[in-house]
Amino acid sequence: MVKRISVFDIVNVLLLGIVAFTALFPFIHMASVAISTPEHVVRNEVGLWPRGFQFDTFKAVLSDNRLWVGYKNTLIYVVLGTAISMLMTVTAAYALSRQSLLFGKTIMLLIVFTIMFNGGLIPFYLVVREYGLMNTIWAMVLPNAINTYNLIIMRTFFQGLPKEIEESGRIDGLSDIGILTHVVIPLSKPVFMTIGLFYAVEIWNSFTTALIFLRDTSLHPLQLIIRNMVIVGQVGDIVETSTAEGHKVVLESLRYAVILIGALPIIIVYPFIQKHFEKGALIGSVKG
Repeated sequence: MVKRISVFDIVNVLLLGIVAFTALFPFIHMASVAISTPEHVVRNEVGLWPRGFQFDTFKAVLSDNRLWVGYKNTLIYVVLGTAISMLMTVTAAYALSRQSLLFGKTIMLLIVFTIMFNGGLIPFYLVVREYGLMNTIWAMVLPNAINTYNLIIMRTFFQGLPKEIEESGRIDGLSDIGILTHVVIPLSKPVFMTIGLFYAVEIWNSFTTALIFLRDTSLHPLQLIIRNMVIVGQVGDIVETSTAEGHKVVLESLRYAVILIGALPIIIVYPFIQKHFEKGALIGSVKG
């Protein structure tokens, strides 16, 4: 039997197609400008499709050592920061999801209070400085180790797990830590992938924390280096080097190439965990 296509389906597909195109257009345009020949870029003739083909822009960007230093630092921050954040979020969320936790509701109210009110940037800076985290890799991973929204999502997910599973674990002689590691965590793959993605993307895209707490350029993450290139104008160094080596490049093309290279890893990783992301986000938002 052939399924009838309703008006709702047609309108839904059209609207989602427009939203998808709107989201993809900036990336397509940047890629088109980055690989178009300089003559067309200078005359502002590049739109959705590239005009001419050349890869000197990407060659010039990839030859800049600052980009690779940023990649290395960012990968360290993402791996270390995500591991620390997940460890702290999982343990806190599991404890808060237990009804037997003493003063559990009071503690949860205090945690939620931090969503609406915080000390501000200056007290935050003073705390980080007094703990000796300035100009270290720990300044990138410890001050923002727990995100309150992620904690609430994971706590809600844990609360939705059947109580019989926990009771069976206790009958088998498992402690609270044993139940968490042997029972709860194996059943929590969707929410783990979701929260892990949230933390990884947050750390990957973070440059404000590095701008405030890191003075040593050898510790700068990729996003701060891209920010310096695109906004401050340090990308002009690549133009001078490329021109000296005989490569004809345009400043606008270089900026777009730098942005694309910075966003590429997350774009590649996301499709592989999309199904877990959708399932985890839905499950974590069902119960309040």
